[in-house]
Amino acid sequence: MMRMSRRTLLRGAGVSLALPWLEAMAAGKPAAPVRMAFLYVPNGANMRAWVPEGTGRDYKLSKTLEPLKDLKDDVLVLSNLWNEASKAGDGHYVKESAILTCSTIKKTPGADLANGISVDQLAAQRVGKQTPLPSLELGITPTASGIDAAVGYTRLYGSHIAWSSPTTPLAREINPHSAYERLFRASGQRGSAGPMDRLLLDRVLGEANRMRAQLGAADRLRVDEYLSGMRSLEERLDRANSPQRNPWKPRVALDTKAQPEDREYGHADHVRLMLDVIALAFQSDTTRISTFMFGNAVSEVSFRFLEGVSAGHHDVSHHQKDEDKLRQYEIISRWHVQQFGYLLSKLRSMKEGDSNVLANSMILFGSALSDGDAHDPHKLPILLGGRGGGRIASGQHLIYPVDSPLSNLYVSMLDAFGTPVPRFADSTGQLAGVLA
Repeated sequence: MMRMSRRTLLRGAGVSLALPWLEAMAAGKPAAPVRMAFLYVPNGANMRAWVPEGTGRDYKLSKTLEPLKDLKDDVLVLSNLWNEASKAGDGHYVKESAILTCSTIKKTPGADLANGISVDQLAAQRVGKQTPLPSLELGITPTASGIDAAVGYTRLYGSHIAWSSPTTPLAREINPHSAYERLFRASGQRGSAGPMDRLLLDRVLGEANRMRAQLGAADRLRVDEYLSGMRSLEERLDRANSPQRNPWKPRVALDTKAQPEDREYGHADHVRLMLDVIALAFQSDTTRISTFMFGNAVSEVSFRFLEGVSAGHHDVSHHQKDEDKLRQYEIISRWHVQQFGYLLSKLRSMKEGDSNVLANSMILFGSALSDGDAHDPHKLPILLGGRGGGRIASGQHLIYPVDSPLSNLYVSMLDAFGTPVPRFADSTGQLAGVLA
């Protein structure tokens, strides 16, 4: 009987699933796929209540991280990472738009964007064809338009963390109802009109391209963003109608009763519903890659729904060492960690053979700033949940030399995901201690 190591199987699982000789492998059944998500928090965190006491496995969670006490063995706390490419420029956009690209964006007030390809999309380009959706981009706040006059950057930079190329940010879905609908249609459970879907899409794309030629630069950028989402749908339809398509099947059926109503939600409910979408997408294997933005850069989301908070997020992040604002900042930081814990717990509850979906996932949580008042890109608040199919040495607090590259973490994650690269952006290698 042919035998393969676990590492070999994990790295090749996406390709191997469709091969007939899988039945000859040692385990007798295909391994579960590895998933990867990136949860972005704007405006940094109150760092004085963030860093745990102690290192390695013998550490004590800080007050802000205390909501993760039941998940401690499934989480890595990573201290002293930074994104050097974002050290210059304005307070927010240069840093926050590059959290997944580790690149320096071009300063522009218009449509001539320039960033880098994000780590999620690098992985999606390699394995995205194995699932109905190559990746899933989610958010809460609509895409911002116009120029931030204070710094001279287009606000579009602050609305996207997923970039399929240096000039192409990916459109996000911000409506929970539509996000669920997208999963159902992608999985085929809503049915497919086949040629009719393709005909309708061709008409929409044709009209959008004709309209684009008559618009100004800012409006062309909005149309380009729309077209990027349509191209993803176009690619999915092409695969679905190809006789050589990957014989994908959902790992679990999607329950249409779980689809939320098409209405407005408060911020807390809105966030939870979007995290539910990620969990369902990963459990069903509709996609293995996702990004989620809790808010856009310079987010002024009101957190008055939290006891003890009376202001917006951006306002309290500029605390100027005011004790009351620092207290509110800490409450907001802790709330974001609670949402991270909610997703991890939900994934852990989803059984997958003798394991669970969290054990086969990597969920990054973090911000592109540490202290929001100083717009500080050093010592970023970064957490990594899940075990990546056994590749992640979770359950530790790892402290690195100050200003260690965040991109090194991404190199390690890409390796665990089965899409290894020799380097990413300004990386110098893998991040020590992350891989088991």
